[in-house]
Amino acid sequence: MTGRLAEAVVRQTASQVETRARVDIEVHVLPITVAALMHTTWVERKLEWSPDWQFDRVLLPGYCQGETAALSQRYGVPFERGPKDILDLPEFFGLGKRKPADLTRYDIEILAEINHAPRLTLDQILSLAEHYRQSGADLIDVGCIPGERWNGVSGTVRALREGGFRVSIDSFDPQEVRDAVEAGAELVLSANLTNIDWAVELPVEWVLIPDETRSLDSLQPTIDAMRSAGRTFRIDPILDPVGVGFTAAIERYAEARRRWPDIPVMMGIGNVTELAEADTAGMNLLLAGLCGELGITSVLTTEVANWCRTAVREFDIARRIVRSALEQETIAKHLDSSLVMLRDPKLREYGQAPLDSLAAQLKDPNYRIFAERGELHVMNRDGYWRGTDPFELLDQMASAGQELSASHAFYLGYEMSKALTAITLGKQYQQDEALRWGLATRQEASALERRHQTQKSQRRLETSPEESP
Repeated sequence: MTGRLAEAVVRQTASQVETRARVDIEVHVLPITVAALMHTTWVERKLEWSPDWQFDRVLLPGYCQGETAALSQRYGVPFERGPKDILDLPEFFGLGKRKPADLTRYDIEILAEINHAPRLTLDQILSLAEHYRQSGADLIDVGCIPGERWNGVSGTVRALREGGFRVSIDSFDPQEVRDAVEAGAELVLSANLTNIDWAVELPVEWVLIPDETRSLDSLQPTIDAMRSAGRTFRIDPILDPVGVGFTAAIERYAEARRRWPDIPVMMGIGNVTELAEADTAGMNLLLAGLCGELGITSVLTTEVANWCRTAVREFDIARRIVRSALEQETIAKHLDSSLVMLRDPKLREYGQAPLDSLAAQLKDPNYRIFAERGELHVMNRDGYWRGTDPFELLDQMASAGQELSASHAFYLGYEMSKALTAITLGKQYQQDEALRWGLATRQEASALERRHQTQKSQRRLETSPEESP
């Protein structure tokens, strides 16, 4: 079911679905101009149901308000909402839609580091730890400051443990490490030959690193000492940043897996994400892919640089995508789009002919906004304006006699700003809908939804008994 304005594009899209999905679809146009303004109670009043109709289900516009149960009960056919955008109808019918990937599992542990913890208050540390936990971190790594002994480490680790956090400590100071381990830290970063004499005394898991950053051979004596002491450990061959040995470092990790196949390996991916000024979502997927294919079972990361502010959550999603891809022996595509943040997975366009047809049918002053083929398209009953500059469009509209109230001006400015952003970045724009930014998407109520909510609140006020003065 649709309204008069959308009839042409609904029929066109439905015809495509009929051919591809092998279903019979009948488009029924109700006596309303804008389909999105439908309410189920209005549909029940206006729908003239024929006893000869034999339908399996009835699709209402995605924006239709109200409960569908009454319609289903009255007519004996399931009524449900279709997609908000008619161009999504093919996917609604399963065309081009794949079976959802299982992203519930992963096998790479995330250590999220709180850098320079001694510089922070306990409340700040607990708040950061909770943020990391909500983002997917498995352990909270308490980062100390070399050369400065932190007497508060014991209380901090204890408070984290009481908050249900698993904790690691990042320090070479023997007193800091002992205090942290006694308070409940389960992992220590790091050990090599410079501190192995006292490290082997502590009953805790260690991360072992080379004495010479670019030499795996320098790891062997530390491994031997830990094995002799019967301690649990993992190794980190050290990931160098892009520009100062990144490729050689990847080769080191591959060699470490071949040389010590039975020893767990950790990768400090923050050395890449923090030290390269670029968006990190793609980096995290590539790094997760390296870890998955090399059998690296833990990573250390953080969110200090602003471009890394969602790095933990990004890697959490990436490790799940990689696990799914490796299990299915498939590429990491069409599994989840949460890491597509700057642009969108795909674009859909109505095309010029449907837009021209829509503009010719408009009978009301409400503005419709589209972003297609590099241009903004704005139309109502008084005209159709298009261009690449919102300011120029507003000038054109003013020249055509469009007088905007403050609320209309704000609305147009807000929507055209989103539309221009979509054109600039190659994103999908849909009027009254939030732009999609992958895992960073911020949902927003549409103007239509806000209007319905206001009307609903007004009806409640009108029907509620007045209070006595």
